[in-house]
Amino acid sequence: MAETLKDKIIKALINSQGLKREQIEEALFLQRTKGLSLDQVLVEKGLINEKDLFQILVRELNIPFINLNRFKIDPALRDIIPEKTARKYRMVPLSVLEYTMTVALADPLNVFAIDDIKNLTGKDVDVVMSTHTEIIKAIDNLYGASGIPTVTDISKDIEIEDFEIVSEKEAPQQDDTLVDESEKAPIIRMVNLVIKEALRQRASDIHVEPTIDGMRVRYRIDGVLHDILDIPKQNQNAVIVRIKIMSRLDITVNQVPQDGRFKLKLHHKEVDFRVSLLPTTYGQKIVMRVLDKGNLSIGLEGLGISEGSLKFLIEAIKAPFGMILVTGPTGSGKSTTLYSIINELNTVDKNIITVEDPVEYLIEGLTQIQARPEIGLTFAEGLRSILRQSPDVVMVGEIRDNETADIAIKASLTGQLVFSTLHTNDAPGALTRLVDMNVEPFLVASSLVLVSAQRLCRKICPHCKEEENIPAQVLARLHYPLKANAKFYHGKGCIACRQSGYLGRSCITEVLSIDDHIRDMLITGKSSDDIKKYAREERGMKTLYEDIVEKCLAGVTTIEEVFRITISD
Repeated sequence: MAETLKDKIIKALINSQGLKREQIEEALFLQRTKGLSLDQVLVEKGLINEKDLFQILVRELNIPFINLNRFKIDPALRDIIPEKTARKYRMVPLSVLEYTMTVALADPLNVFAIDDIKNLTGKDVDVVMSTHTEIIKAIDNLYGASGIPTVTDISKDIEIEDFEIVSEKEAPQQDDTLVDESEKAPIIRMVNLVIKEALRQRASDIHVEPTIDGMRVRYRIDGVLHDILDIPKQNQNAVIVRIKIMSRLDITVNQVPQDGRFKLKLHHKEVDFRVSLLPTTYGQKIVMRVLDKGNLSIGLEGLGISEGSLKFLIEAIKAPFGMILVTGPTGSGKSTTLYSIINELNTVDKNIITVEDPVEYLIEGLTQIQARPEIGLTFAEGLRSILRQSPDVVMVGEIRDNETADIAIKASLTGQLVFSTLHTNDAPGALTRLVDMNVEPFLVASSLVLVSAQRLCRKICPHCKEEENIPAQVLARLHYPLKANAKFYHGKGCIACRQSGYLGRSCITEVLSIDDHIRDMLITGKSSDDIKKYAREERGMKTLYEDIVEKCLAGVTTIEEVFRITISD
């Protein structure tokens, strides 16, 4: 059997360094069980120093050794190799030519690293070697220092005075010992940093999740979670208590879920946060939903709704009465669409009342009611009370049952413009869903003005957008008539989009405007498929699938998003 490269290195370690076979075997065992590289295990166990080891590797592998302390790395290389990849393989890019990229590796035995870099860049890879210490230092210099920051490290990045927390209600009785710990300056600064960085990165949610040996902080950016930070375990309780105090929650309650909210003023900008705490195995998990009212000021035109669908929607909200429904799964942007509509209707001559669970955006000029089923204030009960307040516009957070549906529909028939949400897969499905909830078909037909089904798709990052070639077999899966010169685009990944290729999201809609023929179809018991067929052929309705494919062909999103979000009609 031919001697492998690893066998040659082990033999060289025994012959030149006097190491015993047992010591090498133990190092190999640690390498397998701990997931470390062989050189890292040998150095950490004190069997050899880093420079002597690299001299052996250079001699046995015939790979050049470089002193990175004397090498100046072009910052533009950050756009080619993502930081996550560099840290994963302990690798730093040094130069790039037309067909070849040169990288410094601490572990030249890691063939997976070389294959991944080749696949990522599309270039041949030349390898040089450097010490683990120098490579980590070079990565930190190129991408910025990483690792698990301590509270002291984090506290240097932000000043407490940058923030003003405005809470919604009086604080309950607090435990002074826990409060003292949570109000230490480093803890306050660390929580502030997590929040400030979330706003900078356009996060919609902040997840603070306790683990067996720390707390993991993740941001949901454009609908996808990203690892951001690890908080040391010893600071877990102080961080949780600090967020509870900000949200005016009871810090002595740890075994049941809690919900709260707070408002943050940052550089003359106000942002609301909705806070949810959930007991888990390793402590309380916190999710903070970022509710930036600035997103509502962009109006309906800024949501990415296609021109034809937007025209139907704007006509519908001008109606003096009737019901408008927005449907879709959780996280599809229904609330943002409804609030954007309500924001446009929010004038001094209208009495607008909402009943929500929970109240998401606090908007001046609206009367907003928080549903509390535990004390009998359900959507249905709240809606009954609202109708005695002489409203012009009513928004019900969600139609969950027959009672709420019945009251909302009757309200829309007695002079109010009613908005609500429903969970259905498409727009025509909302009509039959209401009938399935035992609402009389003639009431549904008489009240509904428009139904809009929606999803959110990620937009291609404009900073790294480039044309891509799609294989014929993939295009065949589209089942969509394509022009001969159809072009497709994607984002190759850059600093602006965190190497994801996506930046921001756009609304995908299927807008069904109700006419007399659709009302007749509903009353005569036609299926949602029949209604959908008529709406497409006679009313020009674009389905969710057609809308996202058109956005893909327009260079707004990628073909991967088409297949991720929708299915072919």
